[in-house]
Amino acid sequence: MALLTSLTALAIDAMLPALSDIGADLGVAGDNGPQLVVSALFVGFATGQLFYGPVSDSFGRKKPIYVGLTIFLVGSVLAMVAWSFPVMLAGRVLQGFGAAAPRIVVMALIRDQYDGRGMARIMSFIMAVFIFVPMLAPALGQAVLFVASWRAIFGLLLALASISLAWFAVRQRETLAPQNRRPFAVRPILGAVIEVFRNRAALGYTIAAGLAFGGFLGYLNSAQQILQLQYQLGTLFSLYFAGLALPLGVASVANAHLVMRMGMRPISWRGLLGVTVFSTTYFLYAWNAGGSPPLWTLMTWGPLTFFCLGLVFGNLNAMAIQSLGHIAGVAAGVIGSLSTFISLLLGMIIGQAYDGSVLPLVGGFALLGACSLIAMAVTESGKPDALDPA
Repeated sequence: MALLTSLTALAIDAMLPALSDIGADLGVAGDNGPQLVVSALFVGFATGQLFYGPVSDSFGRKKPIYVGLTIFLVGSVLAMVAWSFPVMLAGRVLQGFGAAAPRIVVMALIRDQYDGRGMARIMSFIMAVFIFVPMLAPALGQAVLFVASWRAIFGLLLALASISLAWFAVRQRETLAPQNRRPFAVRPILGAVIEVFRNRAALGYTIAAGLAFGGFLGYLNSAQQILQLQYQLGTLFSLYFAGLALPLGVASVANAHLVMRMGMRPISWRGLLGVTVFSTTYFLYAWNAGGSPPLWTLMTWGPLTFFCLGLVFGNLNAMAIQSLGHIAGVAAGVIGSLSTFISLLLGMIIGQAYDGSVLPLVGGFALLGACSLIAMAVTESGKPDALDPA
């Protein structure tokens, strides 16, 4: 499950060192234009989650993953041979649409077997791998660029997805028994979607997750420009990127243990509060420094903030789906799609606002962290019995 989920991170972050080369080769206009290589994947990713959730409730968990990985392979081939930027973006959308299958169905598959804090614990371990992979992905992409062009990175993704597909087919059993499957019809699916939107906890925690992840997506969009160009790190970009990704993975592993003792909600509150306080403080400092504070200060703010985020992601998703086990596939699809669309819009705004300074990024984290806290407060202001006691 962790390997399948990590394909998304690989498809995102292995590209980062090559964004400038892709932009130059395909004639992309504007300094922020190549960021769309990242954003396009999330467009397909958000859309695909709505599709695979209901399908997995009707046809089981394994078949949708087969379909998704096949689409991911087709998108990888299209991006690898892209002769124009629109073709590249089409390939990336297909990659994202395909990658949505393991992302969503894995959540439902885990929900079939676990619930409550136990589910949050398992999801945190998977999230840890999902986060640790980005530490290596840019270095992997950079290593490919030393010996080949950016097109070879897509060839590498093609090979890894093929291995994942074969391993999944052999090692993973089906977890949704035929008698527990829902008919694939518009009316019951629409009813399940309405149930998700009427569920205060599911909707509230989904919005909170989308707001929190929006800052991180803004970071993914602009990290290459900030580190490689603004701070002139060149090929050292992947090393510094890994240093920033490490605290996310550490926090996810720590959360797997802490959540069993403290509960999901208290940890999420503390994590979001940390993001807001650290980012607001650093924004004021960066503003005073003209938008380009010393690199060591950025490498201090980043790990602190990302560690706090690592305490949040798995918990918010687990709390959103906790009460929807009877429609886990549709619920996972709606929750994942809505949170991704929210974060995609906000992340693109942050990325496209990049102006040669860290202010749009840091300010985005501060603002969205505060908004996520407000979303949690509103969600938990309702009837106490509407929320899981965890």
